[in-house]
This record gives sequence, C-alpha cells and structure tokens, in this order.
Amino acid sequence: MFLLLRWIINALAIIGIAYFLPGVGVTGLYAALVAALVLGLINALLRPILFILTLPVNILTLGLFTLIINAFLFWFASTIVEGFVVADFKAAFWGALIMWLVSWFTNWLMKK
Repeated sequence: MFLLLRWIINALAIIGIAYFLPGVGVTGLYAALVAALVLGLINALLRPILFILTLPVNILTLGLFTLIINAFLFWFASTIVEGFVVADFKAAFWGALIMWLVSWFTNWLMKK
C-alpha cells in the first residue's frame, strides 16, 4: 500500500512540475504514472552505480555532484517515456530537485 501511494504521489508531482516548470511536459496522467515508475526503477538500479562511479567527484564537491546525477537521471527518464519531455538541463535540474523535495516530504509524512 505504501509503495502504491508513493507511486501515485510521485506521478502527481510530475504533473505539478510539468504545470509549473517551463521545459518539462507531460501529456497526461498515464504518461505521468509511467514516468514515475520508470524514474523509480532508474533511481533504484542506476543511481547507486553512478554514485559509486562518481564518488571521488562527489567527495570533492561535498555531495553537490549528486544533484547533477539526479538531474541526469530525470532527463534520462524523459528519453525513455513517451509523453514525458524535459527540454534542457536546467529544467532537468529543477525538476529533479522538486521531485527530491516531494519524495523527502512523502517519506516524512509516511513515517508519522
């Protein structure tokens, strides 16, 4: 139940990001649900590998390079999902940052 609720909240966050952030677009609820699923799978499978590979850079930047990795994965999800578009790196960066905030807030709410 927790996983399903997080999936729906992330899909609604993608719709909100597409509505408020220029450069990010989604065609509908179905595309947002698929994008949230793909983004979750990418973050579960590729993010740890990329984080380990870029660990020296991440240490040098005091962890700020993680934001670049998140933006790249957000953009990468848009290349896979039809109906989910990220125009440029700036949009990917802010979209990934907003998704991180929504995820953090969702986890905080679910713990209570």
